[in-house]
Amino acid sequence: MTPLLHDIAGHSIRELGQQFGTPFYAYDAATIAERIAELAAFDVVRYAQKACSNLAILDLVRRHGAMVDAVSAGEIHRAMAAGFQPGFHDPPEIVFTADLFDRETLDRVVELEVPVNCGSPDMIDQYGERAPGHSKPLPITLRINPGFGHGHSQKVNTGGEQSKHGIWHEQVNDCIERAAKHNLTISGLHMHIGSGSDLEHLSQVCTAMEQTAMAIGASLTSISTGGGLPTPYRNEDQRIDIQPFFDLWDATRRRLEAAFGHPVSLEVEPGRYLSAESGYLISEVRAVKRMGSNLYYLVDAGFNNLARPVMYGAYHPMAVCPAKGETDRSLQEVIVGGPLCESGDIFTQTEGGVVSSQTLPEAQVGDYVVIGCAGAYGFAMSSNYNSKPMCAEVLLDGDTAHLIREHQTMEDLIRGETIPHLTRRTDEATDEA
Repeated sequence: MTPLLHDIAGHSIRELGQQFGTPFYAYDAATIAERIAELAAFDVVRYAQKACSNLAILDLVRRHGAMVDAVSAGEIHRAMAAGFQPGFHDPPEIVFTADLFDRETLDRVVELEVPVNCGSPDMIDQYGERAPGHSKPLPITLRINPGFGHGHSQKVNTGGEQSKHGIWHEQVNDCIERAAKHNLTISGLHMHIGSGSDLEHLSQVCTAMEQTAMAIGASLTSISTGGGLPTPYRNEDQRIDIQPFFDLWDATRRRLEAAFGHPVSLEVEPGRYLSAESGYLISEVRAVKRMGSNLYYLVDAGFNNLARPVMYGAYHPMAVCPAKGETDRSLQEVIVGGPLCESGDIFTQTEGGVVSSQTLPEAQVGDYVVIGCAGAYGFAMSSNYNSKPMCAEVLLDGDTAHLIREHQTMEDLIRGETIPHLTRRTDEATDEA
């Protein structure tokens, strides 16, 4: 993004702000479609919907040929509402991936016959005990922790001893025995070591995948690369070349096919890669103030809307859209913060909470600050902290801006809450004391 921005995907930011009210998320449908198309060499593109799970986004992904991953009963429900069908299809449209079953989710995957990607040995036993009675072994896949990980932050590193994710690589034989005990067949393997991994680390994953696959044997019919494809957030970030990434995994797949004597499907599981660059968080500047040597733009969006900076120290590109359409503004170093009663409510910070700044055009109250690359783990991680309503979401599809989620109302904030009838009033109890 350039520091001064007037439109997104051909839509005027000012007009969007006036129509939908700030803060709100806007997603460019064409960007998501382009990212899916870039992965066409893989047999299955399976969207990790935790990145951005609005029904309209899931429907868009489905219409462009991708399948979906679910990590909760709620995400299974969302996937079905968006048109994905449960069941043991080839390939399955919905796969449940997790490190445990809560009781509700176990009930749902058994009832709906949603294929399971097990991230703990206990899941194999719990599933096997609940899903008997089939004439042939039910398929499961295993998510393996290869013993190492990588990521742009320790909080997104999903491999190694410090990660809770996956089945430890030394427990594979135990899992084979558990599966056989419950008449389950291990039909697939999944490995994911973290977000933002490079080709060197991915090559190590391929080696670990091949070794584990050979230990399991010819029951395997699919392998999954997991996700973690890097996304460029800064101008200097290099976009990943998909072809070398695919070639690494395809070579692994072909060696397994030769060893097993049958085809092996190759899946990729992008989340952030599909949705991050499509999304923008649009906020209005509500205060401009100087604190010593620091200049602050305070906007009406906070970490209740976008938590990545406060959680990971994540960088997001930002731009200013003038409310009156000016095209010439001088640049200055600015700290951008939100409305929350919380010192950490700063969008320009690095890991560890160190306050930083960005070079942005001069702005005044009423202008818009646009936060880019916000389509992944943006709205999906939002909250009602400080009793702030969740914001709207808008899908930009060609010439049309679709409202795909309304702003929460004040009534929405307290829906489901009750004040119980107490047997004794608090003030009466205090008087007696």
